[in-house]
Amino acid sequence: MPVKVDHDTCIGCGACVGVCPTGSLSLNEEGKSECNTDTCIDCGACVATCPVGAITQ
Repeated sequence: MPVKVDHDTCIGCGACVGVCPTGSLSLNEEGKSECNTDTCIDCGACVATCPVGAITQ
């Protein structure tokens, strides 16, 4: 199951984008993280990297 991003908590720092091994994360037009659920492998790298806990598995 792909990760979930809480847009209310996300600060748009992009840390998750940089650690995603499949490039599944990007920042949307509002500057919030978005996950491409088709390519996410649920590795948890973004969960561990998010400084505000906006990403969960």
